[in-house]
Amino acid sequence: MRTITRLTVLLAFPFFFSCSKDGEDAGTIITTDFNDSLGGWTADFADYPAANEATYELQSGHEQLPAPLNQSQRGFRLSGNNHSDDLFMFIKSKISGLEANKTYKAFIEVQFASNAPSGTAGGAPGESVFLKAGFTTIEPVKELEEATGYYRMNIDKSNQGNSGADLKVIGNIANGKTAAEYTLLELGGESNVFTVQSNEAGEVWVTVGTDSGFEGATTLYYRMIGVRLVPQ
Repeated sequence: MRTITRLTVLLAFPFFFSCSKDGEDAGTIITTDFNDSLGGWTADFADYPAANEATYELQSGHEQLPAPLNQSQRGFRLSGNNHSDDLFMFIKSKISGLEANKTYKAFIEVQFASNAPSGTAGGAPGESVFLKAGFTTIEPVKELEEATGYYRMNIDKSNQGNSGADLKVIGNIANGKTAAEYTLLELGGESNVFTVQSNEAGEVWVTVGTDSGFEGATTLYYRMIGVRLVPQ
Protein backbone atom coordinates (compact mmCIF):
# COMPACT_ATOMS: atom_id res chain seq x y z
CA MET A 1 0.00 0.00 0.00
CA ARG A 2 1.55 3.33 -1.10
CA THR A 3 0.78 6.63 0.55
CA ILE A 4 1.49 10.26 -0.23
CA THR A 5 3.13 11.86 2.77
CA ARG A 6 1.84 15.43 2.45
CA LEU A 7 -1.54 14.21 3.70
CA THR A 8 -1.99 12.54 7.07
CA VAL A 9 -2.45 8.77 6.78
CA LEU A 10 -4.76 7.54 9.54
CA LEU A 11 -5.89 4.05 8.59
CA ALA A 12 -6.97 3.39 12.17
CA PHE A 13 -10.19 5.32 11.55
CA PRO A 14 -12.89 2.74 10.80
CA PHE A 15 -14.53 4.56 7.89
CA PHE A 16 -11.34 4.59 5.84
CA PHE A 17 -10.65 1.87 3.36
CA SER A 18 -9.32 -1.51 4.35
CA CYS A 19 -6.50 -2.98 2.30
CA SER A 20 -7.31 -4.82 -0.90
CA LYS A 21 -8.49 -8.36 -1.33
CA ASP A 22 -5.90 -11.13 -1.64
CA GLY A 23 -3.83 -10.64 -4.78
CA GLU A 24 -5.32 -7.22 -5.57
CA ASP A 25 -3.25 -4.04 -5.74
CA ALA A 26 -4.22 -1.82 -2.80
CA GLY A 27 -3.12 1.20 -4.81
CA THR A 28 -2.63 4.60 -3.20
CA ILE A 29 -4.58 5.35 -0.03
CA ILE A 30 -4.66 8.94 1.22
CA THR A 31 -6.54 10.23 4.24
CA THR A 32 -6.87 13.77 5.52
CA ASP A 33 -7.76 14.50 9.13
CA PHE A 34 -8.96 18.10 9.23
CA ASN A 35 -8.43 18.22 12.98
CA ASP A 36 -4.70 18.60 12.29
CA SER A 37 -4.73 20.98 9.32
CA LEU A 38 -6.42 21.58 5.98
CA GLY A 39 -3.82 19.29 4.40
CA GLY A 40 -3.63 21.11 1.08
CA TRP A 41 -7.42 21.32 0.58
CA THR A 42 -8.92 24.67 -0.43
CA ALA A 43 -12.51 25.92 -0.57
CA ASP A 44 -14.54 27.86 -3.10
CA PHE A 45 -18.12 28.51 -4.21
CA ALA A 46 -20.01 28.54 -7.52
CA ASP A 47 -23.51 28.94 -8.99
CA TYR A 48 -24.04 32.40 -7.55
CA PRO A 49 -23.97 35.90 -9.13
CA ALA A 50 -20.63 37.71 -9.18
CA ALA A 51 -19.96 40.31 -6.48
CA ASN A 52 -22.59 38.77 -4.20
CA GLU A 53 -20.29 36.97 -1.77
CA ALA A 54 -21.57 39.00 1.20
CA THR A 55 -25.23 38.51 0.27
CA TYR A 56 -24.70 34.77 0.01
CA GLU A 57 -22.77 34.78 3.31
CA LEU A 58 -19.97 32.67 1.82
CA GLN A 59 -17.49 31.55 4.47
CA SER A 60 -14.85 28.88 4.93
CA GLY A 61 -12.16 28.11 7.49
CA HIS A 62 -10.40 25.68 9.80
CA GLU A 63 -12.64 25.86 12.86
CA GLN A 64 -13.68 24.16 16.08
CA LEU A 65 -16.46 21.59 15.73
CA PRO A 66 -19.84 22.75 17.08
CA ALA A 67 -21.69 21.29 20.08
CA PRO A 68 -22.72 18.57 20.80
CA LEU A 69 -19.67 17.23 18.92
CA ASN A 70 -16.19 17.04 20.44
CA GLN A 71 -15.21 20.71 20.60
CA SER A 72 -11.56 19.86 21.17
CA GLN A 73 -11.48 18.86 17.49
CA ARG A 74 -11.54 20.97 14.36
CA GLY A 75 -12.93 20.62 10.86
CA PHE A 76 -13.06 22.40 7.50
CA ARG A 77 -16.12 24.65 7.81
CA LEU A 78 -18.08 25.77 4.73
CA SER A 79 -21.14 27.96 4.96
CA GLY A 80 -23.42 29.79 2.55
CA ASN A 81 -26.97 31.07 2.12
CA ASN A 82 -28.50 29.68 -1.07
CA HIS A 83 -30.44 32.57 -2.60
CA SER A 84 -29.95 31.16 -6.11
CA ASP A 85 -31.57 27.77 -5.31
CA ASP A 86 -28.42 26.14 -6.73
CA LEU A 87 -25.40 27.15 -4.62
CA PHE A 88 -22.36 24.87 -4.92
CA MET A 89 -19.91 24.89 -1.98
CA PHE A 90 -16.82 22.76 -2.55
CA ILE A 91 -13.35 21.79 -1.40
CA LYS A 92 -10.60 20.43 -3.62
CA SER A 93 -7.10 18.99 -3.41
CA LYS A 94 -4.39 17.97 -5.86
CA ILE A 95 -2.99 14.45 -5.58
CA SER A 96 0.52 14.06 -6.97
CA GLY A 97 3.10 11.30 -7.21
CA LEU A 98 1.00 9.03 -9.43
CA GLU A 99 2.04 7.38 -12.69
CA ALA A 100 1.81 9.80 -15.61
CA ASN A 101 -1.07 9.44 -18.09
CA LYS A 102 -2.38 6.42 -16.20
CA THR A 103 -6.01 5.37 -15.73
CA TYR A 104 -7.05 4.84 -12.12
CA LYS A 105 -10.12 3.39 -10.48
CA ALA A 106 -10.92 5.76 -7.62
CA PHE A 107 -12.94 5.69 -4.41
CA ILE A 108 -13.69 8.33 -1.80
CA GLU A 109 -15.22 8.40 1.66
CA VAL A 110 -16.24 11.59 3.43
CA GLN A 111 -16.92 12.17 7.12
CA PHE A 112 -18.67 15.46 7.87
CA ALA A 113 -20.95 17.12 10.42
CA SER A 114 -24.40 18.37 9.44
CA ASN A 115 -27.26 19.86 11.45
CA ALA A 116 -29.82 19.54 8.64
CA PRO A 117 -32.79 17.58 10.03
CA SER A 118 -34.35 14.68 8.15
CA GLY A 119 -37.91 14.37 6.94
CA THR A 120 -38.88 18.01 6.45
CA ALA A 121 -41.26 18.89 3.62
CA GLY A 122 -40.62 20.87 0.45
CA GLY A 123 -37.15 22.19 -0.29
CA ALA A 124 -35.67 20.35 2.66
CA PRO A 125 -32.42 21.52 4.32
CA GLY A 126 -31.19 17.91 4.42
CA GLU A 127 -32.60 15.85 1.56
CA SER A 128 -32.42 18.76 -0.92
CA VAL A 129 -28.70 19.41 -0.36
CA PHE A 130 -26.69 16.80 -2.25
CA LEU A 131 -23.12 15.76 -1.49
CA LYS A 132 -21.08 15.26 -4.65
CA ALA A 133 -17.57 13.96 -5.20
CA GLY A 134 -15.28 13.14 -8.08
CA PHE A 135 -11.85 13.11 -9.67
CA THR A 136 -10.58 15.13 -12.64
CA THR A 137 -7.40 15.58 -14.66
CA ILE A 138 -7.80 19.36 -14.67
CA GLU A 139 -8.10 21.64 -11.68
CA PRO A 140 -11.76 22.37 -10.83
CA VAL A 141 -12.32 26.14 -10.76
CA LYS A 142 -15.24 28.52 -11.00
CA GLU A 143 -15.47 30.70 -14.08
CA LEU A 144 -17.59 33.76 -14.76
CA GLU A 145 -20.38 33.07 -17.26
CA GLU A 146 -20.66 36.42 -19.00
CA ALA A 147 -24.15 35.80 -20.41
CA THR A 148 -25.68 35.39 -16.93
CA GLY A 149 -23.16 37.04 -14.62
CA TYR A 150 -22.98 33.86 -12.55
CA TYR A 151 -19.96 31.85 -11.51
CA ARG A 152 -20.09 28.31 -12.96
CA MET A 153 -17.75 25.34 -12.64
CA ASN A 154 -15.34 24.37 -15.42
CA ILE A 155 -16.11 20.69 -14.79
CA ASP A 156 -19.36 18.78 -15.24
CA LYS A 157 -21.09 18.39 -11.88
CA SER A 158 -24.63 18.76 -13.26
CA ASN A 159 -27.10 20.43 -10.86
CA GLN A 160 -28.69 19.62 -7.52
CA GLY A 161 -29.63 15.91 -7.33
CA ASN A 162 -28.20 14.94 -10.72
CA SER A 163 -24.74 13.47 -11.24
CA GLY A 164 -22.44 14.90 -13.90
CA ALA A 165 -19.64 13.40 -15.94
CA ASP A 166 -17.05 14.55 -13.37
CA LEU A 167 -18.87 14.66 -10.03
CA LYS A 168 -21.36 12.10 -8.76
CA VAL A 169 -24.05 12.36 -6.09
CA ILE A 170 -22.98 10.17 -3.16
CA GLY A 171 -25.81 11.13 -0.79
CA ASN A 172 -27.39 14.10 0.96
CA ILE A 173 -26.69 15.99 4.19
CA ALA A 174 -29.78 14.96 6.21
CA ASN A 175 -28.60 14.10 9.73
CA GLY A 176 -31.05 11.24 10.35
CA LYS A 177 -32.78 13.13 13.18
CA THR A 178 -35.80 15.39 13.53
CA ALA A 179 -33.74 17.93 15.47
CA ALA A 180 -31.31 20.43 13.93
CA GLU A 181 -28.38 18.90 15.82
CA TYR A 182 -24.88 18.54 14.45
CA THR A 183 -24.19 14.87 13.74
CA LEU A 184 -21.20 13.13 12.16
CA LEU A 185 -22.15 11.40 8.90
CA GLU A 186 -20.17 9.23 6.49
CA LEU A 187 -20.86 8.93 2.76
CA GLY A 188 -19.10 7.27 -0.16
CA GLY A 189 -16.95 4.17 0.13
CA GLU A 190 -16.27 1.33 -2.23
CA SER A 191 -19.84 1.23 -3.57
CA ASN A 192 -19.10 4.48 -5.45
CA VAL A 193 -16.55 3.82 -8.19
CA PHE A 194 -14.91 6.59 -10.22
CA THR A 195 -12.46 6.50 -13.13
CA VAL A 196 -9.83 9.17 -13.76
CA GLN A 197 -6.67 9.55 -15.83
CA SER A 198 -3.64 11.29 -14.36
CA ASN A 199 -1.97 14.08 -16.29
CA GLU A 200 1.59 14.15 -17.67
CA ALA A 201 2.89 15.15 -14.23
CA GLY A 202 1.18 12.21 -12.50
CA GLU A 203 -1.50 14.38 -10.88
CA VAL A 204 -5.28 14.27 -10.42
CA TRP A 205 -7.68 16.55 -8.58
CA VAL A 206 -10.29 15.41 -6.08
CA THR A 207 -13.39 17.50 -5.34
CA VAL A 208 -16.08 17.23 -2.65
CA GLY A 209 -19.00 19.62 -2.46
CA THR A 210 -22.67 20.25 -1.82
CA ASP A 211 -25.14 21.18 -4.56
CA SER A 212 -28.10 22.83 -2.89
CA GLY A 213 -31.77 22.89 -3.78
CA PHE A 214 -32.61 24.38 -0.37
CA GLU A 215 -33.20 28.13 -0.33
CA GLY A 216 -31.56 28.88 2.99
CA ALA A 217 -28.34 28.66 4.95
CA THR A 218 -26.18 25.52 5.07
CA THR A 219 -23.13 25.11 7.31
CA LEU A 220 -21.06 21.92 7.22
CA TYR A 221 -17.86 20.79 8.91
CA TYR A 222 -15.74 18.33 6.92
CA ARG A 223 -13.98 16.14 9.47
CA MET A 224 -12.04 13.55 7.43
CA ILE A 225 -11.70 12.46 3.81
CA GLY A 226 -10.23 9.20 2.54
CA VAL A 227 -9.24 8.51 -1.07
CA ARG A 228 -8.12 5.28 -2.74
CA LEU A 229 -6.62 5.17 -6.26
CA VAL A 230 -6.02 1.81 -7.95
CA PRO A 231 -4.03 1.70 -11.22
CA GLN A 232 -5.74 -0.06 -14.11
